[in-house]
Amino acid sequence: VQLQAYGGGLVQAGGSLRLSCAVSGRTDSSYFTGWFRQAPRKEREFVAAISWGSGRTSSADSVKDRFTISRDNAKNTVYLQMDSLKPEDTAVYYCGASSRNYVPRYSHEYDYWGQGTQVTVSS
Repeated sequence: VQLQAYGGGLVQAGGSLRLSCAVSGRTDSSYFTGWFRQAPRKEREFVAAISWGSGRTSSADSVKDRFTISRDNAKNTVYLQMDSLKPEDTAVYYCGASSRNYVPRYSHEYDYWGQGTQVTVSS
């Protein structure tokens, strides 16, 4: 499974960005795709995840009212719509694929990772 994340950039506080994660390869073995982020000197943290099959989603409390995860099965792409961005959302955002059959919220539960995409929110 290969993943490619893109769509990051520089945005002012209060603005929006949409990240995309294109998934290829043995996607039938990928039950969930998730987004994580890692700020400098901090651990990678869970942002949101979505099931390819049921569309079930789960989001971190810190982003639940501002970020929306969705998928386009025909395009094998997962999106992260980020609204009302804050400076503390600044981080490198990664997408990962997990074969777990429950919502994976920890990085060790993911089997494959894409390269990160930088999101910078200015105040």
